[in-house]
This record gives sequence, structure tokens and C-alpha cells, in this order.
Amino acid sequence: MTDTATARSLLLVDDDLPLLQRLAAAMEKRGFQVNTADSVAAGLTAAKSAPPDYAVVDLRLADGSGLDVVAALRQARPAMRIVMLTGYGNIATAVAAVKAGAVDYLPKPADADAIENALLARGDALPPPPENPMSADRVRREHIQRVYEQCERNVSETARRLRMHRRTLQRILNKHVPRG
Repeated sequence: MTDTATARSLLLVDDDLPLLQRLAAAMEKRGFQVNTADSVAAGLTAAKSAPPDYAVVDLRLADGSGLDVVAALRQARPAMRIVMLTGYGNIATAVAAVKAGAVDYLPKPADADAIENALLARGDALPPPPENPMSADRVRREHIQRVYEQCERNVSETARRLRMHRRTLQRILNKHVPRG
């Protein structure tokens, strides 16, 4: 256990409760004093009542966007280091996260080591490349799946937006998700 005077306070905001509990335990082992929130509302309350030194916030929460929590945290404590986590990563959301005040943006699943490194990184140096990056096939599949979900699972509209034949898209969607 770490002395509370030297503990680094950390707020974790995620609506995936098993992930939230595992990450909280892992970060406590690394010397953080962890507080958790499972919604935008709980995250906003924590931001106002006891702004932490660090925060890790999921982008999509059941009751709204984690970007709202990031903005409130940044306003409550301008020097806070905030990392955005998401299973729906893309350039637009990464830019939005940084504009809202996040210092880094990590795709799920992110391990506790990667999160700790992002939280404690200083300066403008780029972080080291990931040990196990997603394969190009997996990145492609996730992009297609994200556009499909944004088109409300309409195959024809998704195919039009991705500029591919509808049957080709259907074959891709019916395949198993690639590993890596």
C-alpha cells in the first residue's frame, strides 16, 4: 500500500464494470489512489468534488460521451494528465479528445502498463511503439464495422460510404474478426 501523501490520485471512468474493476486493481498495485465512475454523470461529479492528478476516461459511456468528462476534468484541474480510452478509435475522435484536454488516446484493449506509461509520460517525446499492435486486417475490419454501426447497420448505405460493392461488404461482415 502507498502512503496517501505520496499517492497519485487517479479517476477511472468506464461503463464496462469488469474492465473498470480490473484496471482499478492494476493501477492501485502501481501506486495510484484510484476512484472509479461508471457514467458521465458520476465522472462529472467526481471531477467537481475531488479533481484527481490523473484520469483515464472511456470515450463512449452508456449515458453520453466521455469527452464531456474530459472537458470538466480539464476545467477543474488544468495540469491534470488525462488519457482517453476507446474501442471505437479513429482520427476524428482522437482529435476531439485532444481538443477536449486529453494528453493521449489509447485503443481498447489497453493494458495497465500502456496506460501508466501514457499517464506518466512527460515532454513531447513520442511513446514507444506498441508491443502488439493491431494487424492491418483488424484495423480495416474495425473501421468497416464502425461505419456499419454509424449507418445504423444498413449494408447498402455502408457500402456506398465505403465505396465498395454491397456483396463484398456482406462477405466481410460475415467473416470472423481477424486476430491481432
